[in-house]
Amino acid sequence: MKSVLQTFAVLIVALHCSVCSAQTVEEWTEANLDSLVKLYMHLHKHPELSFQEEETSKRIAAEWEKAGFEVTSNVGGFGVVAILKNGDGPTLMLRTDLDALPVKEETGLEYASKVTVTNEDGSKTGVMHACGHDIHMTNLVGVARYLASCQDRWQGTLMLIGQPAEERVAGAKAMLEDGLFTRFPKPDFGVALHVGSDIAAGKVGYRAGYALANVDSVDITVKGRGGHGSAPHTTVDPIIQAAELVVALQSIVSREVKPIEPAVITVGSIHSGTKHNIISDECKLQLTVRSYSSEVRQQLLEAIERKAKAVAIGHRAPPPVVKFSEGTPSLYNDDDLTAKLSSVFVRTLGVDKVEQVDPVMGAEDFSLYGKAGVPILMYRLGSVSQRRLDQLSMAGRTPPSLHSAAYYPDFELTLQTGIATMSNVALELLPRQ
Repeated sequence: MKSVLQTFAVLIVALHCSVCSAQTVEEWTEANLDSLVKLYMHLHKHPELSFQEEETSKRIAAEWEKAGFEVTSNVGGFGVVAILKNGDGPTLMLRTDLDALPVKEETGLEYASKVTVTNEDGSKTGVMHACGHDIHMTNLVGVARYLASCQDRWQGTLMLIGQPAEERVAGAKAMLEDGLFTRFPKPDFGVALHVGSDIAAGKVGYRAGYALANVDSVDITVKGRGGHGSAPHTTVDPIIQAAELVVALQSIVSREVKPIEPAVITVGSIHSGTKHNIISDECKLQLTVRSYSSEVRQQLLEAIERKAKAVAIGHRAPPPVVKFSEGTPSLYNDDDLTAKLSSVFVRTLGVDKVEQVDPVMGAEDFSLYGKAGVPILMYRLGSVSQRRLDQLSMAGRTPPSLHSAAYYPDFELTLQTGIATMSNVALELLPRQ
């Protein structure tokens, strides 16, 4: 049963339908930008970490319900699903992520996040939307408002999802396991965007095929036998083993994987010991592993475990403990869908504002919707003004990357471009019969 608020929202939508249909999406966005900017600033000031997106989820759910959607909350944690049925036709899923990062903001902006959280060890860390999810959310609220108010321009079912825990590559899995494609219509298409700090605001980039990588996190505990630093012959030194292992791991990519296959093994953390003259009992390493094909992914993981065990055998040490976690498959943009929607981008922005981009070794669990049988496309949304990019280039600097404490988007042009492209994508995929 619809709430009174939702029923009232639907009536308002109907009253404005004929007015909106006379406007282009660009004209509509320009007229409604102020309220969207206020929403963006609110979301930027109030970031929440993965699995903690309670207030963010509530706000997005309220915005979509106000626009006239039937909203279900707490899907796979703090996930939100919003449905708007508008006659017979295909189902299109549009997705935004909700979570922020444990990064202390250093942009100096008036609306900068001042949120801090306490970690399990008692330390404190700042929290900010350093990956642009606040832009993604605001964008999809704008798209929702526009399409709900212009139902005479499209036909079918619009499915919006607010996904938690993307930064932990766990939210898509949680929503799917909670019945995303059984409790709700399984979409015929799935589309999302992601900001890019290296593309000018006002532009978009796209890539058919592999666009983002498989990612796996690996924790290795190298075992030894501790003792006094003056008597290493009485010990089995785990730090020496770890040093050998770091070098051995690099030979996997350089000597075991075909040179034409992308692969990365990075040791991001190594910890052992407590004092200068104490040889410890163990050393802990943390790795991130990236690839594209499932075959190379399995090859890398098998080789990592093999190398770790081989080093231990060479030192007559106990076997290491190797754990794999936080994995997600590579993102493959459907070839036909990409070809179709790249034409939409060109019609919307002009050929000079649309570019093919290189694949990257970052990861995105939006890929799981594709693995579930839905043709998907994630495209990149420029977010830094050309003027700012030019200034940085003249100074010999590159723009702050995503996840940087200094990253921020030029939000007005970024939102205008995102709402225009994504709304026109929906009009293309949900045509009026």
